[in-house]
Amino acid sequence: MLKRTLCIENPCHLKFNLEQLVISYAHIKGLEDRQDKTVPIEDIGVLVIEHPQITITHFLLDKLVANNIAVITCNANHHPSGMLLPLESHTLQSERFKAQINASEPLKKQLWQQTIKAKIKNQAAILQKWQVPAGYLNTAQQQVKSGDTDNAEAKAAAYYWSHLFPASWQFFRNREGPPPNNLLNYGYAIIRAAMARAIAGAGLLPTLGIFHRNRYNAYCLADDMMEPYRPFVDAIVRQIIHETSLVTTLTQPLKIQLLNVLTQDAIIDNQTSPLMIAMQKTAFSLSKCYTGELRKLSFPELQ
Repeated sequence: MLKRTLCIENPCHLKFNLEQLVISYAHIKGLEDRQDKTVPIEDIGVLVIEHPQITITHFLLDKLVANNIAVITCNANHHPSGMLLPLESHTLQSERFKAQINASEPLKKQLWQQTIKAKIKNQAAILQKWQVPAGYLNTAQQQVKSGDTDNAEAKAAAYYWSHLFPASWQFFRNREGPPPNNLLNYGYAIIRAAMARAIAGAGLLPTLGIFHRNRYNAYCLADDMMEPYRPFVDAIVRQIIHETSLVTTLTQPLKIQLLNVLTQDAIIDNQTSPLMIAMQKTAFSLSKCYTGELRKLSFPELQ
């Protein structure tokens, strides 16, 4: 079942009632006349809480994590700043934790090789869509070694970012850089949360990565597995700037386009699936690679 991504942007009170998330305005000054809105808990996959005047009950938070819903909080600039996920979300969790922890270095290097190849392949697909030569990326994708010891990812990225956007933008990828970096940051935060949710749902530890290692990062594995998904955000941002140059402010229409990335169709395992479902397939394929049931990860391909 495809889950919804909800973004709450206005002052309100969030609570739980009869298996529903209730958005209440009863005690919000100036909004008292608005009717309450409800959304079935089982329909939600990601909840983004944007406005600083939003309040939420502890009971609702407990119900959200019990249903494996990723809850994202935003800072004063409306950019994602935190995430809440369940501690227990799979019946075989301890067994899969053990397999994940005991994964050998050669296995992790092979998995990282597959991950980077999938990422570069999707990057090349975007360039080809915009009639930009992608031969360099196609070659780089074929030459990725186990563990990406030659750093093909970085070499491909240098070419990719210098060719993805029109030259007039003088684009340089930097989290703190000028637009459209802000759009990329927002989109990446959404897929990171969704991937962390999928990983937890597969009974794996989001903290324990196959490549990313940072004791201050609670989502190293999500950062690893989301790499081939980043180009799906890039594709949306590329289309946005093709249509408008007014992207300095992350407006509601822009956010909606970026939030919709999770419902975008992709090809995975020779089937068409929404990206959120594809993430679940990726996470479960990873768990089976850890247990030795599979040797290959499932990743989406850009259509």
